[in-house]
Amino acid sequence: MKQSMDTLCVQAGYNAGNGEPRQLPIVQSTTFRYLTGEDMGKLFDLEAEGYFYTRLQNPTVDQVAAKICALEGGSAAMLTASGMAATFYAVFNLLSCGDHAISTTAIYGGTYNLFAVTMKRMGIEFTFVSPDCTEEELNAAFRPNTKLVFGETISNPSLRVLDFDKFSRAAHAHGVPLIVDNTFATPVGCRPFEFGADIVTHSTTKYMDGHACALGGAIVDSGKFDWTKYPEKFAGLCTPDESYHGVTYTERFGLGGAFITKATAQLMRDFGAMPSPNNAFLLNLGLESLHLRMRQHCANGLAVAKFLADNEKISWVTYPDLPGSRDYALCQKYLPNGSCGVVSFGVKGGRAAAESFMRNLQMAAIETHVADAKTCCLHPASTTHRQMNDEELLAAGVSPDLIRMSCGLEAAEDIIADIAQALEKV
Repeated sequence: MKQSMDTLCVQAGYNAGNGEPRQLPIVQSTTFRYLTGEDMGKLFDLEAEGYFYTRLQNPTVDQVAAKICALEGGSAAMLTASGMAATFYAVFNLLSCGDHAISTTAIYGGTYNLFAVTMKRMGIEFTFVSPDCTEEELNAAFRPNTKLVFGETISNPSLRVLDFDKFSRAAHAHGVPLIVDNTFATPVGCRPFEFGADIVTHSTTKYMDGHACALGGAIVDSGKFDWTKYPEKFAGLCTPDESYHGVTYTERFGLGGAFITKATAQLMRDFGAMPSPNNAFLLNLGLESLHLRMRQHCANGLAVAKFLADNEKISWVTYPDLPGSRDYALCQKYLPNGSCGVVSFGVKGGRAAAESFMRNLQMAAIETHVADAKTCCLHPASTTHRQMNDEELLAAGVSPDLIRMSCGLEAAEDIIADIAQALEKV
């Protein structure tokens, strides 16, 4: 039976059987016992389903991954220990030394650093293109060794909305998948697979958890990209993996399971960024109210954006749902149910005025976090994006005066009152 997003948030993933725990059990065990070595051997050969070591898989973790998979409408999913781990696994699952990938410039600063610095040391090169690039400019960025295109549904913190049609069309024309970070929108706001994305990632630390309790990440595969059409380009999925006795992932697990199985069997095995079962349990509690919380976050975000847009001490406001904003049309097309609770803006007077504003906030906390129940505020140029020079900051949509405010679940009038009193002191 097809269920709505609201019902999936509450019900998907874990279904208790007769006499079983009503709430998702926490299987807090590092290992699992088997009666014979042959039984365990089948697991190591990927010939049977089951659990033998929590670094690779755990029942609690898998049930929560199944819920997120259902929310996104995917074929398979996995959880990771953080959003950065999810991003790394998703791209590195397809890339190796000598490969090339394309990303929009409008991405999280940590992701930019991963792509431009860390993965460059691994012999992998990324080309960064403006979200406003023409189709001709985008197509010109592709090379024979390009393996993927990456973007964010709503970029952090510049709040640009990805033009799915443009980027998916180019990716598929060149025979590569589009990978999209859907953290800020969540599947409540946008389901990227419906607009041409092939792989979705999340920092579940944000809205999905919703309470700043547990780090986490997720990767979801649409199961729609046909890796077998490009066996030389995606040899890791289409040729035997000798580290698993010659298994070919697309042959054994099909298009719906090959990508996630390879990421688990190889990358989780070797890098080990697995979330704890307890963190997965906390994430599931957050997911059960995600549909309700996102409505309030979006309502508060829009109310704050409208207030700021009319305030004489504010030089500019960026919020996807704000009428007249740069990406308003894209927001209405891809995020008809609302975007997020994050608003970016500049205070007249530049960096010094922005810092003064932040010092005078009373309710909103200055934090590196974003997208949870409590309103918080950040100056990215001196924190999350401090590894970028001024030119790179501007290319990523982060000006020195940019303030990112994450509107929580408090009453909108109280958030606005806090902003108003802080502005009065600037």
